[in-house]
Amino acid sequence: MDATLQKVIRQLERNNFDVFYAENLQSARAIFENDIMKKLPIASASYADSITMQKTGALDLLRSTHSIEFIDTFNPDDSWEERIIKRKKALTVDLFLTGTNAITEQGQLVNLDMIGNRVAALTFGPEYVVLFIGRNKIVKDRDEAFQRIKTIAAPMNSKRHPNFILPCQKTGICQDCRSPQRICNTWTITEKSFPKHRVKIILIDEDLGY
Repeated sequence: MDATLQKVIRQLERNNFDVFYAENLQSARAIFENDIMKKLPIASASYADSITMQKTGALDLLRSTHSIEFIDTFNPDDSWEERIIKRKKALTVDLFLTGTNAITEQGQLVNLDMIGNRVAALTFGPEYVVLFIGRNKIVKDRDEAFQRIKTIAAPMNSKRHPNFILPCQKTGICQDCRSPQRICNTWTITEKSFPKHRVKIILIDEDLGY
């Protein structure tokens, strides 16, 4: 583990986050299963979009656990209205999984969301939130976090929606567009976890996601 990762972990812990270091995706999955999932009283779970989280296989663990009610907010068979209803219900679950757009060396989480369900869950609602974060999301400060999101995270995530028409898909940088399909609508900065250890972070020593 390099000095930057060590610093970030210390700062996150000072900010009341519960932090786990993982060498790779396989280690992250094991940590989630053994150190989080099996140790918490979980009757219901859901998630928001995160490439890193999905690559760990954590969702498969939740889906295959019959004692847990799993709310799938991205079911392709659901209508848009049905997905919204599920995403509202997901704000009341015991365990919510997602990722982050950026994490500062001061231990702050910076995110930009389209609908707001991801940042809403991070802020309030679910009993526990687990974030899977690759080392490439680490930035020096808030200014670098904003820059990273506008030049990397948002444009790359927009390309995952081929049916959307967004200028950043072509330019590779935020144009502060007025598109009705704009994916950048709500900023959040999470300074600390409240209550303490409610937000749990698995920091993975690999470059993952956008």
